[in-house]
Amino acid sequence: MNPRKQGETSYKETAFGIIPRSKLIPLEIEGIKRAWDFILSRHKKGKIIITSSFIKKLHEVGFVWIFPKIGGKFRKIEVTVSKHTPPKFYLIPELMENYCQDIRTRLKHLPTINNVGFLDELVEFLAWIHHKFLWIHPFQDYNGRIGRLLISVVLLNLDLLPVELKVETKQGRRKYVQALREADSGDYTKLEKIIKLAIEESIKELEDIKK
Repeated sequence: MNPRKQGETSYKETAFGIIPRSKLIPLEIEGIKRAWDFILSRHKKGKIIITSSFIKKLHEVGFVWIFPKIGGKFRKIEVTVSKHTPPKFYLIPELMENYCQDIRTRLKHLPTINNVGFLDELVEFLAWIHHKFLWIHPFQDYNGRIGRLLISVVLLNLDLLPVELKVETKQGRRKYVQALREADSGDYTKLEKIIKLAIEESIKELEDIKK
């Protein structure tokens, strides 16, 4: 019997067999929950130092139970993402080490939260973190989800609320993809706008809770 159901167009090989997109979605949601729980458990012990090892572990916790072959491992294949061709796979370890070092260095120069320019510099920093990660595209899959989680890791380290970028709706996804394409060309304006809006909504939510 053919396992492919009428109307299904996307299938993936998983630890549970070859399954359609409709059955993969709830597994992905559970995977993100596991990754987020891992972040929270690590954060309880103190600020999370973003390293290549941490990022790989985050990906492993979230997805190795679904995709044993790729979970927690940097990709070993060449890929093309839309119009962007990420770096060669053998460059990834060095690129990720440099990326994590850049994050730690830039964090040291971020203004304090009471500084008048804090929010703008934070948004610029987060846009760079997110885009650079996706530009490297270190994993075979789920780079976007891990990249968005890294934004919240930085915010937690700064004692701020985590945020969720609006990318699940068709319109939100379209704006997000377009923002990333423009960032590939050096224009971070739209990506910064998306991130700033998410932070402002998070701040408003916190203020409402305090009322």
